[in-house]
Amino acid sequence: MTQLEKVLYTGKTHTTGGRDGASHSDDGRLDIALSVPGSKGAGTNPEQLLAAGWSACFIGAMGHAAAKLKIVLPAGTAVDTEVDLGTTGGAYFLQARLNVNLPGLDHEVAQSLADAAHQTCPYSKATRGNIDVVIKVV
Repeated sequence: MTQLEKVLYTGKTHTTGGRDGASHSDDGRLDIALSVPGSKGAGTNPEQLLAAGWSACFIGAMGHAAAKLKIVLPAGTAVDTEVDLGTTGGAYFLQARLNVNLPGLDHEVAQSLADAAHQTCPYSKATRGNIDVVIKVV
């Protein structure tokens, strides 16, 4: 397990009610209702939150990789992330797919940025070896 040498930021939330509850951050910038996936509830769910956070982090990691190669991420760069909640052997698990769109970049260059991001993105590191993850340049 990697130990942090320096903490850059700590996200703090308070959640009540589980999947049918609410969550808010200590700084007031996040205040959301939660609902069970697939229900008619008004809130989001943990899988959507993971997908959103991972996508944002992944784009940042691609930007870092692009800067090292002295290229700029194209306008319209996007990552469509799908996080599945499912069961195997009666136990709950996750799996994910990140569909990376780098419009106008050569496919080989785009693939190298996605591969580099998957090695450096903290979300990718946290899930590596724990869940099935597919990274695809579209």
